[in-house]
Amino acid sequence: MTRTLRTLTVPLDGESTPGGLPSYLVRDDVLCWTRREAGLVGFGEVARFTATGPERFLEADIWWRHLVIEADIIDHVECPGTGPVAFGSFAFSKVSAHESRLIVPEIVVGVRDGRTWLTQIRTDDGELTEAGALAALNRWLESPSGAAAASGAAAASGAVAPGAAPGGVLAEAGAAVVLSRPATLETGSLSEEDWMAAVAAGVAEIRTGRLEKLVLARDVVATLPEGVNAAEVLRQLAVRYRECWTYGVDGLVGATPEMLIQVEGRTAQARVLAGTLDRRDALGEVGLPLDYAERVLAGSEKQRHEHEIAIQSLTTQLAPFSEAMNAHSEPFILELPNVWHLASDVKAELTEVEGHVPTCLALINALHPTAAVCGTPTQVAGALIRKLEHLDRGPYAGPVGWLDAAGNGEWGIALRGAVIESPNTVRLYAGCGIVEGSHPEAELAETWAKFRPMLESLGISS
Repeated sequence: MTRTLRTLTVPLDGESTPGGLPSYLVRDDVLCWTRREAGLVGFGEVARFTATGPERFLEADIWWRHLVIEADIIDHVECPGTGPVAFGSFAFSKVSAHESRLIVPEIVVGVRDGRTWLTQIRTDDGELTEAGALAALNRWLESPSGAAAASGAAAASGAVAPGAAPGGVLAEAGAAVVLSRPATLETGSLSEEDWMAAVAAGVAEIRTGRLEKLVLARDVVATLPEGVNAAEVLRQLAVRYRECWTYGVDGLVGATPEMLIQVEGRTAQARVLAGTLDRRDALGEVGLPLDYAERVLAGSEKQRHEHEIAIQSLTTQLAPFSEAMNAHSEPFILELPNVWHLASDVKAELTEVEGHVPTCLALINALHPTAAVCGTPTQVAGALIRKLEHLDRGPYAGPVGWLDAAGNGEWGIALRGAVIESPNTVRLYAGCGIVEGSHPEAELAETWAKFRPMLESLGISS
């Protein structure tokens, strides 16, 4: 039984860390949610909740609300992310054996709109003071785990990890990856040929009219004899993919471009992506690369159809919780270092449901899984995923993010990510939206483009 939470939040001098939150990513066990040098990082653990099954979101919501309603909160900053905070990661599938989790850290550093703060969270009777909170933060920073601190300065500046000799083994021919560190890269649940056969089977199912869209994922396993440095991976992602949300929760790491739901007060926002183009496809094209992306993505009936399905999926599920909603009438091109996406932002003003504004986790329970990561209709697509993927996605494509006691929170979809399974192995995931016009070879190539952020952050050039 978790004892009553006691929290103190105080302003922190942001000028002492000009690199923003990435400069705090010095431990392999850090909890992380950051974009454009802002966000939250957490150290330590004072409480944890785990659950599996179809009620995992609602069970976590009940646990968190009971925890914070009794909390003793002193907050001298008072903005989203101050006071008691929990980081979370949830399994994609309701039938997954993977444990979904909320973790309450001991120390949180936050940066938002030019303000920096420090929160200490305790469950004992010890005194809460600003000096004590600063001392606790320094203890975490001065005792970095693993080899995280050794390469901190180089990684924070965006440099690829030094000291790696050329070489390595690629376990499957045809995959366009060059290993720049001593490493092996092996296919996971399905070989490339078997996965392309699964895509073809998915297209055949779509042509029967049983479903409009299906999202199929695949995995690869990287083994690094020198060891996996989680903090370095997070720093690399935070620097290279500033427009994405870099996340780290209990060995789940990545940088997602897709916001499932962001709640601030009564305002909810989401960023929906569907439609992908590898930036390398523009090499040799005449004209500006962004013009090429506009022509190929926005001008593609297949890509527009896939995107419209994803938008309708989200807005239909969000509507019962909203008194007003708006979305872009036309998708825009989201430009990332590895790919372009068709993207749309959705904004909604939340209404009271049964006497109160819905919480982040209540909204996630209604929204997940969206067509962007599952397909439509959801139940048909979900059953087909289980049949064709031969893969427990675990937390991949599930919600990942944070929430506070006031009901604010940010929850992305755990894409462009991986699970660190041992000190030397990482399982990477990537998926593609399959519609009637999909071609297996093109979808396979798209997965390699989506693996690229994690491969590069591990020091494996692609």
